[in-house]
Amino acid sequence: MTGQPIPVIIDCDTGVDDALALLFAVRHPGLDVRAITCVAGNTDVDGVVRNTLTVLEQAGAGDIPVARGAERPLIEPVRTARHVHGQDGMGDLGLPAPTRRPVDVDAVTLLRREILASPRPVTLIPTAPLTNIALLLRTYPEVVRNIERIVFMGGAVATGNATAVAEFNVWHDPEAAAILLMAGVPMTMYGLDVFKEVLVPAGDVQRLRASADPRLRLAGELLAHRDPATSGDPTPTGGLGDAGAVCAVVDPGGLTTELLPVEVSLAPGATRGQTIVDRRPRPGESEIHHGPREQSLVDVALGVDVDRYVKLWLTVVEGA
Repeated sequence: MTGQPIPVIIDCDTGVDDALALLFAVRHPGLDVRAITCVAGNTDVDGVVRNTLTVLEQAGAGDIPVARGAERPLIEPVRTARHVHGQDGMGDLGLPAPTRRPVDVDAVTLLRREILASPRPVTLIPTAPLTNIALLLRTYPEVVRNIERIVFMGGAVATGNATAVAEFNVWHDPEAAAILLMAGVPMTMYGLDVFKEVLVPAGDVQRLRASADPRLRLAGELLAHRDPATSGDPTPTGGLGDAGAVCAVVDPGGLTTELLPVEVSLAPGATRGQTIVDRRPRPGESEIHHGPREQSLVDVALGVDVDRYVKLWLTVVEGA
């Protein structure tokens, strides 16, 4: 990558795969991580703050401001994913408590401050439920003038994971996701369709776990916890998960995307939280009889070069 680093802000619910994203982001020379904001999701928000500070410490990251954000969705109660990420949200690895501390302002205040203060438009990378981002857009809509793009991990074209059709981050706070889609800035949806494809081979996971470097060993243990087969194999593959969305900011050419209308189902019932992606080549009877719906156009990731992103992530994280 040439030229100036891309100014980015990561909004996360750290989380095993959010941790993998942070380990990559803070070490990539093409990224200027201006702030990290925390929101309830994979675990409670205080756990997310603790985990985020721990990862930054383990990674030897610079002095990046970290702020505590929303402790629950706009309407829904908190519904964590500890059954996936462990009781502490970090695979129950028994990591030491961080010595770093969050800043003394809330996440929305920090987001506004860092976005408006950036000399270049910022790329937002939400890898979590979108509550903080929705609160930001509703409270300080002027920030959109200095947002270059939003690359969010969320949604699904095909199959969900929280429900048959809804992905966890969007399902956790559907109203927030709907607000995000109406932000009026260029946007990429890095959804489950590509998220689940990017797997680090077992040999690489084993090498990281055996490293003498505590940072690399942590990366290996996190990857092992993300083994999609959950087979107990001593050398499991590891899903990069959220880290793929950060790879997509650095190397968008690794994704195959299509600009498509997207909306979020907000109705109660089986489809709540679904990202409805319209892939039809022409309007249907609904539009003919009732007129077109107001839908945001989003660059939806439909394919990913797995080897390219795995190599990118390993090269950066293992780099000196």
